[in-house]
Amino acid sequence: MAPSLNKNASQVIARLIEDNTKPLSINLEGSEFLANGQPILTDVPANIIATPSQFIYKDFTFGCFVGFDSVEVRSRHVVPIGKLRDIRFMSIFRFKVWWTTHWVGKNGRDIQHETQMLIMDKSEDGCRPYVLLLPILEGSFRASFQPGHDDNLDVCVESGSTKVRESRFRTCIYMHVGEDPYELVKNAMKVVRVHLGTFKLLEQKSLPGIVDKFGWCTWDAFYLKVNPQGVWEGVKGLVEGGCPPGLVLIDDGWQSICHDYDDPITDQEGMNRTAAGEQMPCRLIKFEENYKFRDYESPRGKGKGMGAFVKDLKEEFKSVEHVYVWHALCGYWGGIRPNVTNMPECRVISPKLSQGLQMTMEDLAVDKIVNNGVGLVPPEKVHEMYEGLHSHLESAGIDGVKVDVIHSLEMLSEDYGGRVELAKAYYKALTDSIRKHFKGNGVIASMEHCNDFMYLGTETIALGRVGDDFWCTDPSGDPNGTFWLQGCHMVHCAYNSLWMGNFIQPDWDMFQSTHPCAEFHAASRAISGGPVYISDSVGKHNFQLLKTLALPDGSILRCQHYALPTRDCLFEDPLHEGKTMLKLWNLNKFGGVLGAFNCQGGGWCPVTKKNKSASEYSVAVTCLASPNDVEWSNGTNPFPVKGVGIFAVYMYRQKKLKLLKLSDNVEITLQPFDYELLTICPVTTLSKKSVQFAPIGLVNMLNSGGAIDSLVYNDNDDNQGSSVIIGVKGSGVMRAFASEKPSSCMINGVSVNFSYGDRMVTVQVPWPNSSRSSEIKYVF
Repeated sequence: MAPSLNKNASQVIARLIEDNTKPLSINLEGSEFLANGQPILTDVPANIIATPSQFIYKDFTFGCFVGFDSVEVRSRHVVPIGKLRDIRFMSIFRFKVWWTTHWVGKNGRDIQHETQMLIMDKSEDGCRPYVLLLPILEGSFRASFQPGHDDNLDVCVESGSTKVRESRFRTCIYMHVGEDPYELVKNAMKVVRVHLGTFKLLEQKSLPGIVDKFGWCTWDAFYLKVNPQGVWEGVKGLVEGGCPPGLVLIDDGWQSICHDYDDPITDQEGMNRTAAGEQMPCRLIKFEENYKFRDYESPRGKGKGMGAFVKDLKEEFKSVEHVYVWHALCGYWGGIRPNVTNMPECRVISPKLSQGLQMTMEDLAVDKIVNNGVGLVPPEKVHEMYEGLHSHLESAGIDGVKVDVIHSLEMLSEDYGGRVELAKAYYKALTDSIRKHFKGNGVIASMEHCNDFMYLGTETIALGRVGDDFWCTDPSGDPNGTFWLQGCHMVHCAYNSLWMGNFIQPDWDMFQSTHPCAEFHAASRAISGGPVYISDSVGKHNFQLLKTLALPDGSILRCQHYALPTRDCLFEDPLHEGKTMLKLWNLNKFGGVLGAFNCQGGGWCPVTKKNKSASEYSVAVTCLASPNDVEWSNGTNPFPVKGVGIFAVYMYRQKKLKLLKLSDNVEITLQPFDYELLTICPVTTLSKKSVQFAPIGLVNMLNSGGAIDSLVYNDNDDNQGSSVIIGVKGSGVMRAFASEKPSSCMINGVSVNFSYGDRMVTVQVPWPNSSRSSEIKYVF
């Protein structure tokens, strides 16, 4: 649906004056940017120009577009927009070419290069609201923030081509204000969508079916050695262990590639390169699968090749509904090899890192690509590449693709009209192909963390990675990285989702169930609201853990929204100061969930420009958790809690129930890389019997409350007294808070044994041998 925006500002303002209502606003007065009359940026240069937004949001919030005039025509401008001093902010910046993360500070000098979003905290007295600053796109230029001299906040506006130059900008930044930080970002993105007209919001798109499935990715199991027999054995092991996958993702290693000095007639040479990074200089030489999959012969008489393998896999393992494969945006890491028969026209381009990207962390993939170039299909021909690749995959029964290495484009744009114009062409061709071959949403976007992609590439893509890769160990060799990198990963995903979740459903990436921090990861995935998939080696699984995530039919208990940091840690540092607990909130159908994670111990270092250990902060951390931490009104389907007196709060690790008011809290202390999950449900009183009741869910599952599929309170039955009927998805130990012991419990109409203790009713729910819910009836 289109956002509720009003262009008729004069009528709205007149109505506000009549109602004595003062709207929230942001404007430039003299040399100060003011938010509700409170200074946020001072010493604003005279060449900065602010234009009130023509779009007024339904809460009567006025936004502001910002630009500037320059005396020189250039392809890259760095301009101060004012000094930022002593105002706490949180931001999202690119620490790698491909990936962004969270950063906090309070002065302009604290800003990091390639900042994509910045939110200023509201003042303690409430006079200054939250303020969002968004560098966006204007014409063929793209903007980002970076630190300036003497606490100036600088905007960098660049085209990515020395041939595309400009001196006048009016809308390269959008500023918005609000009293609610979550609504602030949502509302601003709706304005930007209408302003740019180049993307769709997540709420306007449908999600691919894989978000509700348990999945297995082949990457960490095989790396480039992936093969049909290995994939078969991997799926077979998961099925036999009671965790059948609904998604199988065949990662890098299935394509036909070779180095420039290899014979393009055979692809075996390129596929024999299996050391980390050796494949990155390779280029794609045909759209069809390589010899490992091409030579597969179906024992069932289904033929040969990838298509026969996919058919056999789905027929043998009925849970597998989706098979996805990996490919890079440009075809492969090194693009397409030029002058190969039946492949589109292309030429090898030498990538060029912008000044902003030169400030990011050193990265093996970037080094390989820069050193070897990318075989780039020109923008007017790129539809041929996607059609050739995707039509073959569709014919082979592939259901979708993971599109990786997305932000290589900006390094290749010099001769193609700049980064924005090249991105438009590629994303349009990709979008058209996904609509034609993969139902419009059969894609996972990856290595895509930049505003070019968000504002240009999300017309149909509805699912994307929101964090750097899951690293089993530190690629730089720090043995402690096995632990502190896991906290980093969680922080990437949590804070990036505040911005990216408006475009794409956040995907928190795979993990390994046998990793030392596997349970830490599993808990975050369970409440992330995105897909849950692992990258276990064949036969190496922690099934006890996996069964807290996956159901016997290959599905998961997914939250209704996507996980976000709670308000009290938005402007804090959960990695480098030894005090802040990362707390995440999300919503299920009939309650909320709160996760507490001790991530302290390492992350981005602005001095060395890399992630590094900060072991001195890897200590036990204590926080307060409350039902009020859940943003009940900010989910996809807002949850009414006004008037709720008591909440039942179940602590997953402690296996304890607490009854709390909305403003009450419980203290939680966690060791490094430990977690706790709180299932929170409003308590309802059955007035006829004066019984208080709240469903908790399947307490053997990490997202216990996600099992509650339906909930009906019956308080008017004269013959049977009061009752509660709950639809439960899954199997295991179902618990509910009840102030009194029920007289009976039934599952699907049959009386069953139950226990009552510590104010909880416990019932064992069997798997119904289908994906339907079990109906549990509590009679009082």
